[in-house]
Amino acid sequence: MSKKVVIIGGGIVGLATAYRLLQVHPGTEVAVVEKEAGPGRHQTTHNSGVLHAGLYYKPGSLKALLAVSGIREMVRFCRDNGIAHEICGKLVVATSPEEEGRLQALHRRGLKNGLLGLRLLGRKELREIEPYAVGCAALHVPEEGIVDYAQVCACLAQKIQELGGTLLFKTRVTGLTEADTGWHIQASERETMQADFLINCAGLYSDRMAQAAGEKLKTKIVPFRGEYFKLRPERQFLVKNLIYPVPDPTFPFLGVHFTRLICGGIEAGPNAVLAFAREGYRKQDVNVRDLAESLGFDGLWRFLARHRKMCWNEFCRSWSKPLFCAALQRLVPEVRMEDLLPGGSGVRAQAMTPSGELVQDFVLVRIRNALHVINSPSPAATASLAIASEILARLDKE
Repeated sequence: MSKKVVIIGGGIVGLATAYRLLQVHPGTEVAVVEKEAGPGRHQTTHNSGVLHAGLYYKPGSLKALLAVSGIREMVRFCRDNGIAHEICGKLVVATSPEEEGRLQALHRRGLKNGLLGLRLLGRKELREIEPYAVGCAALHVPEEGIVDYAQVCACLAQKIQELGGTLLFKTRVTGLTEADTGWHIQASERETMQADFLINCAGLYSDRMAQAAGEKLKTKIVPFRGEYFKLRPERQFLVKNLIYPVPDPTFPFLGVHFTRLICGGIEAGPNAVLAFAREGYRKQDVNVRDLAESLGFDGLWRFLARHRKMCWNEFCRSWSKPLFCAALQRLVPEVRMEDLLPGGSGVRAQAMTPSGELVQDFVLVRIRNALHVINSPSPAATASLAIASEILARLDKE
């Protein structure tokens, strides 16, 4: 292993990678460079805090392999370090005969991926688990749960420092130059740093960091904002744990669902709309460079053309609380519009191809003295420790 490694990005994947690297190769000089004032300020903590067990992903894919092993690693990490978490289980609910057929296929996929305890349920059995949910069938996923990812990040950051690693917050990488001996890294308000090896875990900016390192990528990160409501406290009895719809195979997102939060409360959402900034958590957030890059990318227009109806529906739900409520009522009919309070939002860093296809799997690219994590959307937080182990395995192999 190289003597000095710089990791760009202090989200959960970058932190997990630094932690694993210091564990496996003690004595390696490891620095995590992060532009924000603390760890995990973007995708890591702008989500529902779900522990995903690997139900949805194509068998044999990196996502499937790392999600299944990753949730078990993450649960052990939380248990060993006193981090708030709970394995509460999830219901995926079919509301039509067509969805029931897809639910059975999902069940088969979960079994192939190695999930334990999966059960197909009828109407009566699903109501025993979620009394206010309505559907013709459901799939119970007992291994799924909820966690406080901010606590996970804080714990990882502490362990990195205890193991001799360095965390450089408020440090924005402004330039990367490859040299015979490694890398020269220009960063805000610091002298040029030197590294033998570079690991790019920049999330929302992973494509830009790869390009700055001299890589010519065909894919581009396109940001999608997910918006949430919260259930009014006196109506939170409508949801016990996690209630999800059967995903539409013609659309790459899961659809609006209900999530109990580890810190309390019930979250409802998200939808999925194009964000006008890579950190565009509000509708009015616009970054001219980010928006110009998205709109100038042919892949986005091909994606919108291919999914025009679904994209229009998502856009309308973003601006219409009644439409958003109606989508939630497919799962829990007793939810009323007055039950929904404003919630948070997140931005998904989604790699897209020039043909308009969303890259479904995690993508790790090793070239010379660098490894780039190009695509790591959900379930990357759950799988972060497993992703870190995969990164190390690739580095050690080569």
